[in-house]
Amino acid sequence: MPPPGGRLPLLATPVSPWERAAVLGSCALSAAGSGLLVATHARWPELRTRPRQLLLWLSLADLLSAAAYFYGALRAFRGPSWDCVAQGALSSFANTSAFFWTVAVALELYLAIVRGAPARPALLALFHALSWGVPLVITAVAVALKKIGYDASDVSVGWCWIDIEAKDRVLWMLLAGKLWEILAYFTLPVFYILIRKHINRAHAALSEYRPILSRTTAFQPRTSVADKKLILIPLIFILLRIWSTVRFVLTLCDSPAVQNPVLVVLHGIGNTFQGGANCIMFVFCTRVVRNKLFSCLCCQRYDSQDPSLPSPENGHQNHVTFPKDWESQDSKWDTAEFSST
Repeated sequence: MPPPGGRLPLLATPVSPWERAAVLGSCALSAAGSGLLVATHARWPELRTRPRQLLLWLSLADLLSAAAYFYGALRAFRGPSWDCVAQGALSSFANTSAFFWTVAVALELYLAIVRGAPARPALLALFHALSWGVPLVITAVAVALKKIGYDASDVSVGWCWIDIEAKDRVLWMLLAGKLWEILAYFTLPVFYILIRKHINRAHAALSEYRPILSRTTAFQPRTSVADKKLILIPLIFILLRIWSTVRFVLTLCDSPAVQNPVLVVLHGIGNTFQGGANCIMFVFCTRVVRNKLFSCLCCQRYDSQDPSLPSPENGHQNHVTFPKDWESQDSKWDTAEFSST
């Protein structure tokens, strides 16, 4: 018997047990990663800087999103229900908020590094107003108009989102996530390309006046680490999120490819693993945080500072203006810890 006012179950995208298991595992890892980011922020006061504050709020949004998706995948909804609406509302709010915070982090980096603008409380307040307020208003209106509900896993993987039978479902799918996701695809690379170009110009200018030291080559591996991290931020975001956009387009085209098991799994993992990816990038792949964590876990001290590297104390100044709170110990010359979703 079909769900009231819904489509026949036979038309729903089937989600096999192993696909659900993959999504549940991804949700658990993402929640653990987001929790670890929050824990490092709480444990070490010296990490409570402006960019890491933004990363904290992004981690909280990712944590809420992972919890909502976990419940949806575990419940494996077969039709409309009150908890379907509740889960869909929470995941929609958290997911959209995460998009806003991801762009906020990129904008903060751009202003600090390229424009040299100091951190301003008013800007942080604006980030909070937009990143929490806009998703909350959209989600509240969607719930009030009964737009959130069972979607037959055509644009999800077991969880609920926008009611697939709503006549204006495309509009609400865009407002409740897809529009902001697509905008982030273009906004994030632009910000990071501008930052990278600024850093390259600064280094090119320095090379004309700075003597070539014999140990300069020692900086290159660490410099390449910073470059790779900068490139990976928007790249990982796009690689994780693109599969949900692909299935969204296939759903609009009424293509049977939307039920492809590979696409379903990629969509499920991509939507739920952002917190885990952030943890890998900005805990395990950031030396100063990683060493603090290992020191705490292993009850011994790891030295995160290479004494051979130039530092403000030994007379070599960093002429590229990096925000102090993004500075990684990988290289005092030009490595900064860049963070995003």
